[in-house]
Order: sequence, then structure tokens, then C-alpha cells
Amino acid sequence: GIPILGTQPDAIDLAEDRNRFKALIDKLGLKQPDSGIAGSPQAARAIADGIGYPIVIRPSYVLGGRAMEIVHDSHQLDRYLARLTGDLDRPSELVVSKKRPLLLDRYLSDAIEVDVDCLADGKDTFIAGIMEHIEEAGVHSGDSACALPPHSLDPKLIEELEGQTRALALALKVGGLMNVQYAIKDREIYVLEVNPRASRTVPFVAKV
Repeated sequence: GIPILGTQPDAIDLAEDRNRFKALIDKLGLKQPDSGIAGSPQAARAIADGIGYPIVIRPSYVLGGRAMEIVHDSHQLDRYLARLTGDLDRPSELVVSKKRPLLLDRYLSDAIEVDVDCLADGKDTFIAGIMEHIEEAGVHSGDSACALPPHSLDPKLIEELEGQTRALALALKVGGLMNVQYAIKDREIYVLEVNPRASRTVPFVAKV
């Protein structure tokens, strides 16, 4: 095989694979919003009812939050699914199937969304920047207005974010850059996703 420098492919797969990642989050004692993966429109309805509204729904394997939507009730969900199904008669990256499932997450209303970027070498983790989204959670991190450093988080929350980021970087054996997206609701920190790579936030942090 080809030697890979830095973060290993398995760590990237672990962060992308929802079931493997959930097991890691549980092992580290961290929190995630309730979520589910639907391989069909029928499964999406059942999962949404189980999670409870509002939810964030989006197709997997699309870039930049494409077709990501906050859905507040079952009628809105049906309209969303109908719009996606309208794309099925032509080649589309939004096709819903077992291989290209829909991702559903509980939407944390009035939460503060935060991006943390760090640099790690498998032993030490340097927190490069903590970026607070000014717009509501659910606006994609590439499109949201942000403040660096964060403007409304107290030192204790910042310390907790740094601790969770270090634990994730160590568990994933990150060699290089890592980005974590968090949501904070009622002072509870929820991990939204981890990108064990250079994310689109890197240029923002570098400029600051």
C-alpha cells in the first residue's frame, strides 16, 4: 500500500461513518443531537417522527450544505421529499437510496453554532481558532457570518470546547488540521460533525 502521511484514511472514514462516529462520541462521553439515516422517503418520515420536530434534513455526499433544510412538521417534510423526488427523473446527486441516504438530525432551536479549528500531531493539540456563528444554527458554516474570537461564550464554555476538541483529535489520531462543528444550547455542548482535515474555515482562521 501507499504510505499516507498525517491523518490516516480510517480516521477520516470513522468521522464520516455515522454509526462508527456515534460509538466514538459515546465512548468519549460527549453529546450529539438525536439523529437517523434514511434510505428511502418512507424511512425518513418514520425517523423524523421518532426524533421529533424541528429537524435538519439533507442528502449525504453533497457539498456545501446543498439541499439542507430545517423542517418543522410532517407537511413540510412531505414537501421536501416531493421536491427531491422531482429530481429523480434526471441524473441527480440528490437521489435518495441505501447508498445515498438522507441524514436527519434534531434541530437545536436557538443554539449557538461554533467552529473550532486545531492542529494536532497525535500527542499535542493546538487550538488555532474558535469561531462563533452570528446567524442561527442550520445556516451552513461556509455561508454563515462569523465572529473570531467568539463574542458571547464565557471562559468556562471555551475551556470545555477546547477540552472536547483535544479529546476528539487524540481519539482520531489526527496528524495535521481538524475542524469540529458544535452547537451550544442551554450551556450544553453538542458535537455536530468532525472534519479530520483542512476545512473551509482554515482561510478564515489563518487571516485572523
